Parts: sequence; C-alpha cells; structure tokens
Amino acid sequence: MVPVIDKRKTGEQIRKYMNLRGLTVQDVKTYLSLGCVQSVYHWLDGQSAPSLDNLYALSELLRVPMDLLVAGNRSCEPEANLPTGAIRLLRYYCLLYECMAA
Repeated sequence: MVPVIDKRKTGEQIRKYMNLRGLTVQDVKTYLSLGCVQSVYHWLDGQSAPSLDNLYALSELLRVPMDLLVAGNRSCEPEANLPTGAIRLLRYYCLLYECMAA
C-alpha cells in the first residue's frame, strides 16, 4: 500500500500544536504571510493540506518536527530493529520532546 497523508488528521495535529502554543489562526496567517485566514481553516478542517514550504514554516512556528504535524496511513515502527537500550532512549526522547512542545 502506498502511504497517503490524511488531511483531516493532519489538520487535527496542526490544531493540537497551535493550541499547545496558544496560537490563533490569525497568528499562523501572519507568520506565513498568507492573504487570508481561509487557507489555515481549510488545513484545520482537512479540506486541504499545507504546501511543503508552509508545512516547513509551520514546524518552525510550532517548534515541532514536520513528522509530528503530518498524519497518514504509513506504518512506522522505529523500535522494531533497535536494541533494548536504544528503545528506552528513544521513548525518553519522545516524552521529553512532547514536554518541550507543550
């Protein structure tokens, strides 16, 4: 199966990190120099997805990697081939990163 981006879930992720940062749609519009807020609302509602450039800028504004913003049907198991110590370190890093994003 070919991995596909789920626009609705991606919008939910963007909204989640906007809320964590206390940012409004107007803040995002201004930061990205968009003409109107409608584009941002379309992303949040899952009607469309941000361009790669806007996604990259959003990740900077929201202070999270792009991978945390994009949601899809890709099955990714980063722990599958790691030794036990590395798995613990990866989980710790993920928890720490989530705390920093909040």
